[in-house]
Order: sequence, then structure tokens, then C-alpha cells
Amino acid sequence: MWHKVADGLLQEWRMLWSSGKGLMFHVTILNPKHVVFEGDADSVFLPGGQGEFEILTFHAPIMSLLKPGKVVVDWKTSIPIRNGMVKFDQNGCVVLVEE
Repeated sequence: MWHKVADGLLQEWRMLWSSGKGLMFHVTILNPKHVVFEGDADSVFLPGGQGEFEILTFHAPIMSLLKPGKVVVDWKTSIPIRNGMVKFDQNGCVVLVEE
């Protein structure tokens, strides 16, 4: 029985990867004046108050303060920040920053 479930999950993962989108989550980065970044991503690297960390798809829910540094989306888009906070929940990431 569990083989059928595992096969079904494997087929879903293969479809997602073959679509070219992979397993992504929605990211919104805001400052007090405007939206800095909005889109889907595979990863977000953040300068956490207790150390740097990376959020990937299906990460456990988290809220954290951010220290000065860079928020990096998909290892391509780099956004320098002074301070901020992040919330990741239900495969969605919202980052509030001071640039």
C-alpha cells in the first residue's frame, strides 16, 4: 500500500521538476516605501539576528529579526539591508526591511 503512495509522490515531484519551475515558494520583500522584490524562489539567504540562515521550499515556520547584511534570493538577487524581520509560513516568505 505505501508503495502506491510513494510512487504517487515521486510522480508529482517529477512533474514539478520537469515543468522547469521546480519546488518554489512565494517571496515578498518590502521596505516602508515600496515593494523591493516579489516573485517565486527556490531559496532565500538571510542575515539573521543569531546568524545567517537559508530558507528553502517547505521550511518549517519561522520568524526572525534580521541584522545588517544582504538578503539573497536564488543566489542571484542581492538586496542590502540595515535591519528587518522575516516570516516564513505555509510556503510563503515575507521580509520587512530597512534599506
